[in-house]
Amino acid sequence: MLEDLDDTLKFLLKKKLPRRWKRKVTFSFDLPVEVKIDATDLAAINLFLYDVRDNLELRTSAYSVARQYQSVPNNQVRVTKLPPKFVDISYLITTFAHDEANNIGEKVEQEHSLLGEVMKVLLLFPQIPEEYLRGNLQGYDLPVYTAFMHQNGTKTLGEYWQAMGGKPKAVLNLTVTMPVPMNLEEEEEELPIIKEKPVIVGGILPYYNDRRIVIEEKNDSGKEQKEEATGKE
Repeated sequence: MLEDLDDTLKFLLKKKLPRRWKRKVTFSFDLPVEVKIDATDLAAINLFLYDVRDNLELRTSAYSVARQYQSVPNNQVRVTKLPPKFVDISYLITTFAHDEANNIGEKVEQEHSLLGEVMKVLLLFPQIPEEYLRGNLQGYDLPVYTAFMHQNGTKTLGEYWQAMGGKPKAVLNLTVTMPVPMNLEEEEEELPIIKEKPVIVGGILPYYNDRRIVIEEKNDSGKEQKEEATGKE
């Protein structure tokens, strides 16, 4: 499912970036120091997935009712399933301008311009609309949230750049909260249908709000007989 999230973010940005960038930007999910830009492209957007964590705030263990159906005339079957889990997927997003930029200042300016456009697109969608979801993220009718958050864990951004062997660059720290359906077998539980009947206690029929209750029965001869009570003595 992680590749589906990659495709979703790529598709969303391709659709929503300004026209000047739409057809002249390549996408990369490699380490931010290994980004290659095609000769025909102006720049690259790198989305580096660096952290996956269980979202404990959205966790629930309660089963949900998937559907119900009637198995026999007097019984119903309730089908239950485990609720989805939610995980937080964190990306470092940065941009790279083409090496053929006239000078370093122009290159950095292009990178910051593109990074700002990426930020605006993602801020527009705190929840990614269904039409932009790709792959297995489609069809579940479950939300996919986005948020710009502080660095997870104990490492600073400087330590990340040092570990990757690259020079520090401006980055966006994006966290996507994504549902993960539990594809376990559904459990079926057969439930009898309960029908309520008036109960006669001590030969007195029940009554409700002084309204007359009529109980129809069949006697031994098969003829219907009616017994009435008003609830008043």
